[in-house]
Amino acid sequence: MRLTILGGGGFRVPLVYGALLTDHAEGRVTEVVLHDLDDRRLHAVTRVLAEQAAGVPDAPAVTATTDLDAALRGADFVFSAIRVGGLEGRANDERVALAEGVLGQETVGAGGIAYGLRTVPVAVDIARRVARLAPDAWVINFTNPAGLVTEAMSRHLGDRVIGICDSPVGLGRRIARVLGTRPEQAFVDYVGLNHLGWVRGLRVAGRDELPRLLGDPALLGSFEEGRLFGADWLRSLGAIPNEYLHYYYFNRETVRAYQEAGKTRGAFLRDQQARFYEEAADPAVSALRAWDRTRAEREATYMAENRESAGAGEREAEDLSGGYEKVALALMRAIARDERATLILNVRNRSTLDADAVVEVPCLVDASGAHPFAADPLPGHATGLVCAVKAVEREVLAAAASGSRARAVTAFALHPLVDSVTVARRLVERYTEVHPGLAYLA
Repeated sequence: MRLTILGGGGFRVPLVYGALLTDHAEGRVTEVVLHDLDDRRLHAVTRVLAEQAAGVPDAPAVTATTDLDAALRGADFVFSAIRVGGLEGRANDERVALAEGVLGQETVGAGGIAYGLRTVPVAVDIARRVARLAPDAWVINFTNPAGLVTEAMSRHLGDRVIGICDSPVGLGRRIARVLGTRPEQAFVDYVGLNHLGWVRGLRVAGRDELPRLLGDPALLGSFEEGRLFGADWLRSLGAIPNEYLHYYYFNRETVRAYQEAGKTRGAFLRDQQARFYEEAADPAVSALRAWDRTRAEREATYMAENRESAGAGEREAEDLSGGYEKVALALMRAIARDERATLILNVRNRSTLDADAVVEVPCLVDASGAHPFAADPLPGHATGLVCAVKAVEREVLAAAASGSRARAVTAFALHPLVDSVTVARRLVERYTEVHPGLAYLA
């Protein structure tokens, strides 16, 4: 079975390959094709993967190419993890937004809109190529903003594109751990959009254990989201939000913390990864050890400003090991081998919102794809926020399809974290100045 990874020179590719190395069953991935536009990054990641595969007799063969069409032909699965504009683009997204006093995070608020406007045209081109060159392939999308990009690609691939994210998995795992149950024994009732969702129930043997957690201040204060949001606020919601909701519920505090930080997250990762790729180019250096060291630092500093502003402390050791690669592998196994699995995925739900809206919900996955479970209506406190952000996503899609600058301004202006049409206009002006990829907006 052939897996093509788009963004194959990306820093997190070794996580996916490492997960593949643990799979020895029939019907496993036997060939991995890395595609990237940057030869240097491809070379560095290929070195890491070679070291990972050392001593593994049935390790998937790895090839690398800068030719997109060649990478797609013959693929059974396509894993999309591209970053249009690179980390320099992310750093610019953050810098421009913070200068206007609004959030510049890569998937939330102004930064997420800018990233989406750059990424959607490229993702749509990829979807069209997949439909033409590998019509039977399944596309697993991790490219951010994951829900928005998955919806854009679904207009050309239908249900053969599925978005994944590790945030809901990590949240469900932490809640189960606190409640003293094994994550695989719990059904997590999660609903929302990517990076905008809530756990509203956690059922073990048919019993909802979430009320027990919400009713115990000590338990609530013992895991990351409890410390991040505070026990009182979680009890008020009657649900546990995805960590990204901190940007909404504590927006002023977060913007201030990001403005006061010495370096934005994007700038930190840009500089950190530049050091890694330079180090990995040296044949005398172990690329795998350099990658391991860099990854540990990356994971430990994730959402550091949010945790600091909330007094949430350091991340738990159990949460430093990643997770999206495990979701990707479980998804591929379920489809390729008809091994039924329940996963929280980004899919067209056809019930929570309109028929074409991609939402993030639990799904049963089998050989025919991902099938969303029937979901109760959104909680009252979530309805307005989800509908508002979905409206923003639709404006981004319309702007990307038409090249309309006015639709781009509308997308920024409608976002709950951008509180001014005037600011929205300035953001579009500044982003089109710093991002060549937005030159299409007229």
